[in-house]
Amino acid sequence: MLLMEIAKSGKTDPRLQAAADAENIDIDLLRRNIAAGKWVVPWASHDFPRDKPCAVGDGLSCKVNANFGTSPDRGDLDGELEKMRVAVAAGADAVMDLSTGGDLRAIRRQVRAECRVALGSVPMYEAGHLALARGETFRQMTAADMLKAVELHVQDKVDFITVHCGITRRAALWLREHPRLAGVVSRGGSLLARWMLVNERENPLYERFDEVIDMCRATDCVLSLGDALRPGALADAGDRAQVEELYTLGELAERARQKNVQVIIEGPGHVPYHQIVAQMQMEKVACGGAPFYVLGPLVTDLAAGYDHIAGAIGGTLAATAGANFLCYVTPAEHLRLPEARDVHEGVIAARIAAHAADIANGLPGARDRDDAMSRARKAGDWEKMFALALDPETARRSHESALPQKDDKVCTMCGEFCAMKGEECL
Repeated sequence: MLLMEIAKSGKTDPRLQAAADAENIDIDLLRRNIAAGKWVVPWASHDFPRDKPCAVGDGLSCKVNANFGTSPDRGDLDGELEKMRVAVAAGADAVMDLSTGGDLRAIRRQVRAECRVALGSVPMYEAGHLALARGETFRQMTAADMLKAVELHVQDKVDFITVHCGITRRAALWLREHPRLAGVVSRGGSLLARWMLVNERENPLYERFDEVIDMCRATDCVLSLGDALRPGALADAGDRAQVEELYTLGELAERARQKNVQVIIEGPGHVPYHQIVAQMQMEKVACGGAPFYVLGPLVTDLAAGYDHIAGAIGGTLAATAGANFLCYVTPAEHLRLPEARDVHEGVIAARIAAHAADIANGLPGARDRDDAMSRARKAGDWEKMFALALDPETARRSHESALPQKDDKVCTMCGEFCAMKGEECL
């Protein structure tokens, strides 16, 4: 049975029990929300072990995803596997293989064999490779290529797939007449937009969406309905194309839920800070409360080299207003393929955003660790502080790079003038 079918039947499943235990919630509450389509547990029905269950939805802890994967210019599988390990070690709840270079299926299968958290992927890239393998171009992809790519990813038992089902030919034509500042920045979305305009045909993933649903039913793969028209510049946020696609995704999500396939909705992108709350609320209305997965959102276009900070600022506000799943942004965003260190920094930045939102949202127990950290700081207990930090190794390395000369209870910022130490007389 599919997890949504199990939830509706009132039965249990080891995956559901593990997710409930991880969230410290009653399994009945988990079942009710999965049955209603408001929560999802990306955990395909296979034997791959899972160290960290990932339940996503309103009222649960905000989750963090990290992307990695080869590119046509950088096809080192070992390097990408190392990034996956770094992301998981830094606390990512899920990872996505976005490989576009090399033998995509061999890469995905190796990743699947090693990955012990929720794993996602993007079939559209494989569809393009199927055309290239015939000596053709991306524009010569066929509808069969696109559906075959979905089938291959589902067969390899990834837990969730991003499918660009909501971009329509009508939207592509509108964008041609009303160009955006940054155009279509989604890789899968741009491939489909060009394909539809060149071939004068509708998006096969939209036309044949029921076939996509049925493929996902085979392994209980979660559908992450991709925002092909997400804004890639502040100037493009909230335009007609983005909003129209969002409502289309809401209609498709309901069709999937009717067949007991779990659904996540993907969202922006680059969004001005003052628009974020409205965009999150709009998604919840348009998509029937489905979990919302956002990239950032980035609140400025000027943070090259620091986009993980811009994304964390937007991610915190988004997660207090309805987002449930933050896709990390690394310092390398818009500049190059990220390295392992970039992956680490991106995950930590997104975790800070997610944790801050959990506190703001009043999640039970969310602030306990912060209060423990404050007590450890007051006591000068460095080992306790390192253990509680979101990034213990970086905290320890920073402190130990400049140790105080006399009192090991303080740091070199204040020394004997330490406010915590001085408070002992009060």
